[in-house]
Amino acid sequence: MVDTHLEALAALNATYIDCVVGADSERFDAILAPDFVCSTADGALIDRSEFLQRTRSSSRLKGMDIEDVRIRVLGDVALIHARTNYTLGDGRHGSGRYTDVWALRDGRWVAVAAHVTRLV
Repeated sequence: MVDTHLEALAALNATYIDCVVGADSERFDAILAPDFVCSTADGALIDRSEFLQRTRSSSRLKGMDIEDVRIRVLGDVALIHARTNYTLGDGRHGSGRYTDVWALRDGRWVAVAAHVTRLV
């Protein structure tokens, strides 16, 4: 059962990253819980609605690689930690770390929280 959850969460993590790269609020809409919150790299705590709005108004990234991905299933909650290296649309590069919190609700994993940190 844990292996099944790990596979599902790995796929959802890939979808989440694809949504970030593509600024795809419609796909995000399908995987975010109604009570989703995000602690942004600038220190703001935003709700689902603002997160989707920010996604809609952001530019696509040229790309993002993730590494050091760690998925931990803790019952009906899972944590995903990873490091990112990304290229913005204008060619600038950056890196960061994130932690996403997922909850198993009605037999389906949904993202309930995210925390993003940019590395200098």
